[in-house]
Amino acid sequence: MNQLEALKQFTTVVADTGDFKQLGQYQPQDATTNPSLILKAVQKAEYAPLLKETVERFRGRDIHEVMDRLLVRFGTEILGIIPGRVSTEVDARLSFDMEATFSRGERIIELYQAEGVPVDRVLIKVASTWEGIQAARKLQQRGINTNLTLLFSFCQAVACGQAKVQLISPFVGRIYDWYKKSAGAGWDEAAKAGPNDPGVQSVRQIYEYYKHFGIATEVMGASFRNTGQILALAGCDLLTISPELLAQLASSDAPLQRALDPQQAKGADIRAVQYDEASFRWALNEDAMATEKLAEGIRAFGADAVKLEKLMQAV
Repeated sequence: MNQLEALKQFTTVVADTGDFKQLGQYQPQDATTNPSLILKAVQKAEYAPLLKETVERFRGRDIHEVMDRLLVRFGTEILGIIPGRVSTEVDARLSFDMEATFSRGERIIELYQAEGVPVDRVLIKVASTWEGIQAARKLQQRGINTNLTLLFSFCQAVACGQAKVQLISPFVGRIYDWYKKSAGAGWDEAAKAGPNDPGVQSVRQIYEYYKHFGIATEVMGASFRNTGQILALAGCDLLTISPELLAQLASSDAPLQRALDPQQAKGADIRAVQYDEASFRWALNEDAMATEKLAEGIRAFGADAVKLEKLMQAV
């Protein structure tokens, strides 16, 4: 049994890609996309016709609607390959507008339903700002499941649990990147590997908190830099993994053991916390890494959305 097969015994494996033609060989349960991944895919020759077809079909419509239709087109293609759910992202430029995020999430679901896709096969991806989390709360109340992304801190995870969102995507690799860059020449790669990786530790803390208090929100580790980070989170509810790292796991026969266990978390000594808007903003502000990475992530997704729009306008 290779490591990918072993991992699937106790973690739902999700493919992190817009390149749906790669999906079949790894047989993931779910798939996640974002504007950056879709931008990367449409620049490949095999996906160019899909971009052209979508733009021509809806020419003259508002550019944001055409963008959502392109994302839904990719999502629909992905759902033809995988058995589970696809995550489709609301425009990151709406990350600080609760009502606009809510409305775009509703529209994306309506577009999927028009394609015959059931609501339970889609997760609406929203940035884990205070406004994003409250928009997700409203979407969940409407029966629309959400995936809260760009999550770097414990306070974001707690607020998502309070909002009863379906799933969160804590970003392991980007947390690791920040601490590595911050340490500079003092960074010790070997000492900070596996369970000592700051990104891994962040997800472990969130996972144990959720399991201890019976919070139903699913935890999906995301943004991995190496397979060591993945192995150190074996047992997490879900892990979303790039095709490159899926290939590495599939080619390794090294033993893999469960690292996260809900039963152990239930017995841990953990204190419950609650956040309102003011205390959430303060806790996030106190975490320099999370503040910087959240802002950087929103900027990057926003910039890629602009690039995608320019590509669509050039068709």
